[in-house]
Amino acid sequence: MAAPALLLLALLLPVGAWPGLPRRPCVHCCHPAWPPGPYARVSDRDLWRGDLWRGLPRVRPTIDIEILKGEKGEAGVRGRAGRSGKEGPPGARGLQGRKGQKGQVGPPGAACQRAYAAFSVGRREGLHSSDHFQAVPFDTELVNLDGAFDLAAGRFLCTVPGVYFLSLNVHTWNYKETYLHVMLNRRPAAVLYAQPSERSVMQAQSLMLLLAAGDAVWVRMFQRDRDNAIYGEHGDLYITFSGHLVKPAAEL
Repeated sequence: MAAPALLLLALLLPVGAWPGLPRRPCVHCCHPAWPPGPYARVSDRDLWRGDLWRGLPRVRPTIDIEILKGEKGEAGVRGRAGRSGKEGPPGARGLQGRKGQKGQVGPPGAACQRAYAAFSVGRREGLHSSDHFQAVPFDTELVNLDGAFDLAAGRFLCTVPGVYFLSLNVHTWNYKETYLHVMLNRRPAAVLYAQPSERSVMQAQSLMLLLAAGDAVWVRMFQRDRDNAIYGEHGDLYITFSGHLVKPAAEL
């Protein structure tokens, strides 16, 4: 009776319910369980651990981007202009361009206004020095632009500054000394001198001076121990003093 009863009990009870026997987990028939239990087959463990896959070549799938790439979309709205960047270094000099066309003739300019100044005076009457220093007056006016030369005072007053050419001509007197200075304001600028002689001669002196507006040019007679005189007569003009502007100061 005991043997049939045990057989019946073995058929009714599951394998894991038998006393004294280790319980084995359920294993799927399609693929091994994960993680493999202690009663799993060695081939299943090796499969999940990858031991069997290590010897096999790895196959990496490739995807054709051209197939996945869609059509080009429409252009978007233009964004705002960015800030101006820093100024870069100057570039190399470019090639010389072609010669341009001749421009149109401009309007006529204003008439050139050139400054003029000139004088030329003379003395017909001879003169003897009566003082240590004596200004030589003149009695004949040849050229006197704008009345700049004062005959009675014997002075030219500069109104147009610039470079002037000046010349002095006299006739000496027999047996008398001739000693004259061409004066710039109060300073002697040049001398005209002739020693006493039995024959009278013509003497001349010329120079150039840079005159400023308001400067005065005149002739001074200088008396020393001897008589000082210049010869003249009413019929002829022996004594002349002349000057003219060579170049105005604005053009220097």
